Amino acid sequence: MNNILVPLGTSPVCEGTLAYSLDFAAEFGAKVFVMDVFAVTSSAGSLANVPEKVASSNREKIKEIIGKVDTKGVDVRIATYNGDIIDGLEEIQKELGIDMIIISPRSNDVNEEFYLGNTSGRIIKQTNIPTLVVPKGTEYKPISNVLVAFKSGILKRSRILHPLVQIINKYNAIVNLLLVKTPGYSEEDLQINTALLDLSKNLTITENQTTYLGVLEHFQKKQPDLLCVFRRKRGFFKKLWEKNTILKAEFYAPIPVLVLSVKKY
Repeated sequence: MNNILVPLGTSPVCEGTLAYSLDFAAEFGAKVFVMDVFAVTSSAGSLANVPEKVASSNREKIKEIIGKVDTKGVDVRIATYNGDIIDGLEEIQKELGIDMIIISPRSNDVNEEFYLGNTSGRIIKQTNIPTLVVPKGTEYKPISNVLVAFKSGILKRSRILHPLVQIINKYNAIVNLLLVKTPGYSEEDLQINTALLDLSKNLTITENQTTYLGVLEHFQKKQPDLLCVFRRKRGFFKKLWEKNTILKAEFYAPIPVLVLSVKKY
C-alpha cells in the first residue's frame, strides 16, 4: 500500500479522520494525499485568477489542519481539484495510483440521523477505489479481528482482495467469513472464491433478509474491529443505488468499514 487519499472538507471531524489516516499510513509506510475539492468557474468580466486564489486559500486551510495533527513522519501532500469530487478522484487515481481512500461516514451538512452523508455516499457509490469508512471519534488501534461479510462468494478478480490481505498480514489479524444467504440467492452464490476462502477457515453461513441484518446477528459474537464488505450493484450498500445518503436506522457501524469493489480499479 503506497498511496492513501484523504478527502477533507469543512467538517469538524476532518481533523480526527486525518489523524487516523496518518496512523494507518505510518504502519504501511504509505504517502497520504490530502484532497481538497472546490467548484469555482471564471465567467466573462470576472477575475480570471479566481480559481487559483480559491485553490491557494484552501491549501492554506489544509496546511493549518495538517499542522494540528501528528504526522507520524508520514509524507503528506496536498492535492486540489476544481470541479466535482468524483471527477477529481478519477483524475487523481489516474495520475497517482491511489490504493485506498479514507473518509468519515458523513460531513457536517447532514443530520445526526444519517450514517452516510451525500459526499461519502457518492464516493462509495461512484468509485471503484477501496474505501475505508472511519466513524467519528475513532481512535487508531491495530486491527486484530476482521469480519468479512458477503451475500455471494463470486469474485471475478482475486486482486480486489489485495488491500484486505495487506491489512490482515500487517496486523496478523484473525478473519471470520460470513456468507449471508438472502432471498433469491443462487447455488452459484454459495461457491466461494478460493482466494476468499484462503483468508480464513472460520466460515459461517446464515440466512437473513439482507447482508446487513446477517452482520447484526453475528456482530456481538464475532466482535470485530474491522468490517469488510463488497461494493456490488445489489450488494451490501444496495440502497446507495437508490440514493447517496444512508440513515443510521438503515445501517450503522461503530467500527471502521472497508468497502471493496468487485469491479476493476
